[in-house]
Amino acid sequence: MENKKYKSNNNITYSCTYHVVWCPKYRRKVLVGPVAARLKELIVETCTALSLEIQEMEIMPDHVHLLLDIDPQFGVHKAVKRIKGTSSRVLRQEFKELTTKLPTLWSNSYFVSTVGGAPLEMMKQYIQSQKTSQRQ
Repeated sequence: MENKKYKSNNNITYSCTYHVVWCPKYRRKVLVGPVAARLKELIVETCTALSLEIQEMEIMPDHVHLLLDIDPQFGVHKAVKRIKGTSSRVLRQEFKELTTKLPTLWSNSYFVSTVGGAPLEMMKQYIQSQKTSQRQ
């Protein structure tokens, strides 16, 4: 049986890992080259500031996959909202082509799933395999 890694704060002990996926508006393929590299940096910076642990991350041209450990008192919605908001603001300031191609960088929606039942390594492999499966 896999050893689960539990975290704790002053009030609770928890293990909450979420698979989160979101897309640019109209699923445009704008997350390439320097935009993708900068997006990765921004996600890492934001997650560090919010004390969120990134288990796995993959930036595809038209969507983002994250495997995150999130404190349940903070909440997955607040985490995703902060990551998307910060990255949109900074990327649109630094890459002006994003302001001409899209009215907003991100679509309003996102997918989230708990990873509770699936082994963590299986989820990591799934996210890592996204790049290779897109090439086929």
